[in-house]
Amino acid sequence: MTEDTVRPAAVGPTAPVRTHPAGAGLRLGWSVVVPVKPLAGAKSRLSALGPLRPRLALAFALDTVAAALACPLVGRVLVVTRDVRAAAELRALGADVLDDEPGGLNPALAHGAATAHRRHPRSPVTTLSADLPALRPAELARVLAAVPAHGRAFLADAPGTGTVLLAGPPGEPLHPAFGPGSRDAHLAGGATELLLPDAPSVRRDVDTPADLAAARLLGLGPATAALLRSPMLAPMQATAFTYDPTTRSGSVLLDDGTPVPFDAPAFDAGGLRLLRAGQRVRIRTTGEGADRRVVFLTLQTFPDPEAD
Repeated sequence: MTEDTVRPAAVGPTAPVRTHPAGAGLRLGWSVVVPVKPLAGAKSRLSALGPLRPRLALAFALDTVAAALACPLVGRVLVVTRDVRAAAELRALGADVLDDEPGGLNPALAHGAATAHRRHPRSPVTTLSADLPALRPAELARVLAAVPAHGRAFLADAPGTGTVLLAGPPGEPLHPAFGPGSRDAHLAGGATELLLPDAPSVRRDVDTPADLAAARLLGLGPATAALLRSPMLAPMQATAFTYDPTTRSGSVLLDDGTPVPFDAPAFDAGGLRLLRAGQRVRIRTTGEGADRRVVFLTLQTFPDPEAD
């Protein structure tokens, strides 16, 4: 990883500010509601990373909240989570943590928004995805400044089918409809779509290895960047040892003769169709000792989306 792929560290939390968004008149800084899923079950589509996956989910949330707190239009961030570790680390950043999360994403968001309205009745409220590791405060400010003074508005994710941000004026319920096809659901519910060409870091949520590679090109926040510099994720060479085409799993031999297993997600991440014993491969691993496993493997001539 090079310095130009890492977003500069966010400054500390900002104090509530008064802003003059276009057409909105004088109003207090935004209340930002961020839902954080219990880390043990978060980011399932990054399962190839094994034990690194929950740590990466936490790093995403830390970078998201730090950037939101550094945004000049944000007055406060309310995190809705039941995860004890996430709650402690996000509270240390300066977020208000609501640990009485109801079941399900949309009920949690509605709860967070209602709490924000009750505590800060003169402030507008927005939800924000917790998996925006490249989030830039200035881009978030551009999005919030574009929210109309009346009615709800939302910003679609980078693929254009989901939602990363849903906002509304003081006192107005947000009626979140997150889940598959949430962009269409929010449109159908009467929310206005924000069409902004200059806020890629706000739209770049991360669910898959390809998403993470795209976020890295934008510049990752310090928590995520530091985690991805883990020595166990450094690329290395190995030799294919066993392979089962039915399960797409097998093992490789490190150059010191140590066997390390891989599963189907690790095999699929490298874009391979077949693997023969004796082939030289490029791999990344996680874990130590008996728990070490391959999280990515490909032929030496194939690209690695996480390579510098």
